[in-house]
Amino acid sequence: MTPTSSPALRWGILGPGGIARAFASDLRTAGLDLVAVGSRNAESAAAFASEFGAARSYGSYAELVSDPEVDIVYVATPHPFHAEHALLALEHGKHVLVEKPFTLTGAEAVAVRDAAAERGLLAMEAMWTRYLPHMVRIREIIAAGTLGDVRLVTADHTQKISDDPLHRLNAMDLGGGALLDLGIYPISFAWDILGEPLSLTATARLGDTGADSEIATIMTHDSGAISTSLTSSRAAGPNTASVIGTEARIEIDRVWYTPTSFRVIDPDGTILEDYVTAIEGRGMQYQALAAERLIAEERTDSDLLPIDETVSIMAALDEVRTLVGVRYPQED
Repeated sequence: MTPTSSPALRWGILGPGGIARAFASDLRTAGLDLVAVGSRNAESAAAFASEFGAARSYGSYAELVSDPEVDIVYVATPHPFHAEHALLALEHGKHVLVEKPFTLTGAEAVAVRDAAAERGLLAMEAMWTRYLPHMVRIREIIAAGTLGDVRLVTADHTQKISDDPLHRLNAMDLGGGALLDLGIYPISFAWDILGEPLSLTATARLGDTGADSEIATIMTHDSGAISTSLTSSRAAGPNTASVIGTEARIEIDRVWYTPTSFRVIDPDGTILEDYVTAIEGRGMQYQALAAERLIAEERTDSDLLPIDETVSIMAALDEVRTLVGVRYPQED
C-alpha cells in the first residue's frame, strides 16, 4: 500500500480532560477519525465520546488500548502518568502522541522511546507549537538567511494560575511546578531554533510545597548564540518571543506558542514581513496531521521534533530541576 492510499488513522483518546477536549475538537475540525475514548470513569468517557462523536467509550485505559479498531492513542493524562500510559498503549501495538511534557523525567522518556523503537511504532511528543503554520514560516525565514547570524532567542510563558497548594501545578506528587507545564514551551522553542545547548544555567523561586513558581534559564548553543526563558505560574506576563539576528529580528506576538502573528524587522525598524495566522480551531490538528503523514509514509519519527530531541529536552529539564532544587517524590 502506498502512502497516498493509506486509510486515515483511527484515533483513541486516553484521559478525557481539558487538553483532550481541545484536541478532540481540532481532530473534528480537521476531519480526522476519533473512534474511542478511555477514562478511569465510564460515565466521563461516555459523555466525552457523545460530545465528540466517538463510537466507543471505555471505563478503563486497558480497554481503550485493547480496542483493535484504534490505531493511535493520544495520551492526555497528567504528566506523571504519561510514561505508564504511553507504554501501555505501545505494548498493545498502538502508535502514541503523548501530551507535553512527554514524561516526568528523562529516564522515563528513554523508556518510551525504546519501547516504541522495539515495536516499530511512532512515539511523538505533542508539542503542538512546533507544527503551527507561523512556526513553519519562521523556520523558513531563518533558513533563508533573512536574519543573518542569529544571536539571541528569548521567550516567556507566564500565567497567573493558582497558589492553592492542592492545585496540580503546586502538588509535587503530580509533577507540579511551572517548569514542566509552562517552561517546556520556551525551552523547546530555543532548542528548535538554535539546537541542543552546550551549557545551561537556571534560577527559580520555589513555593511552599517545593514546586517552582518562577523559573528562568540561560542556555548557550553551538553557534555561540544565547537563549533565555522566563516562566511563572503566579504572574501573567507578555507571553511573547523574539529571534534576534545581525540583519533582522522576528518579534512574535502574544500568545507566541499559539496561532498568532509576527513581524520581521530590520535594524532600521523597517518591517520586512508581517505575518498573520488565519486557521480554523486552536491549531492542535497540525500535530495530528503530521503524525498521520509520518505513519502513512511508514516512518516512526517526527521530522520537526525527533524523539531523540524530546529525550534530550526532558534530560535538560531534569538538569534545570537539579540546579534549582526541585525533586519529585517519584524519583526517591
